[in-house]
Amino acid sequence: MSTTAPATLPRAGGSAARTFCFILWRDVFVTGRELVPFLAQVLVEPFFILFVFGKILSGLGYTGHGFQQVLLPGVVALSSFLVALQNTAFPLIVDFSFTKEIEDRLLSPIPLALVAVEKVVFGAVRGLVAAAVMVPIGFLLLDDVSWPVSSILPIVGVLALGSLAGAAVGLTIGTAVDSRHISIMIAVVLTPLMFTGATQFPWYGLASVRVFQVICALNPLTYVSEAMRAVLVPHGELRSIPLGVDLAALAAACVLFGLIGIRGFRKRALD
Repeated sequence: MSTTAPATLPRAGGSAARTFCFILWRDVFVTGRELVPFLAQVLVEPFFILFVFGKILSGLGYTGHGFQQVLLPGVVALSSFLVALQNTAFPLIVDFSFTKEIEDRLLSPIPLALVAVEKVVFGAVRGLVAAAVMVPIGFLLLDDVSWPVSSILPIVGVLALGSLAGAAVGLTIGTAVDSRHISIMIAVVLTPLMFTGATQFPWYGLASVRVFQVICALNPLTYVSEAMRAVLVPHGELRSIPLGVDLAALAAACVLFGLIGIRGFRKRALD
């Protein structure tokens, strides 16, 4: 018994890892074939937020100096988080309710938890792509924006963790919401998430609206937005939640919503 166990476990682990990578690659490949719908989903909402708030209102003089520098990091954070959430939640709702495509994944030779993790990782990849697309668009639309080259690696790290947090929230939603309630979910969950995520304003600026500030502090998206500003906006110009606090909050959101989502995924898969 003791002589065969070490040889068996690596083979099983290696097989699970290869299967996980194959499933992930298949999803990425399908995204390439559906590039136009994906880009439409990625671009429309953030583009209009940047255009209306950053270009039109700034051009009319209704926003103060430096607002564009505050807005763009928040909109890029919104793109990464929300696209990751939607691309994890909506396919799961549809798969469990109608297409049953998820059943093919459940028959693959890997644990159910790994199937759920693959959904999260794939959603996070889409979130990162969405953020990468929005950055050059933001620079083209907005005039008063500059990001130091030295901030590229920290930005990628923040967006990767933020995308994982968004996908983990999406896993929780996708395994908890029935297809009949998608419209309710958009109104009750997604819209409040978008407007309480400090994407269009700094969190510390809400000190005079204490109740709303507390509500925003409960939204994981707030910590993506504030982490982006902590990296990109000089501390003398804007007070942001410290980067270490942001990263710790996002890591906690990944773990909390990831565990809740995996538990819900197991329950739906075994029903």
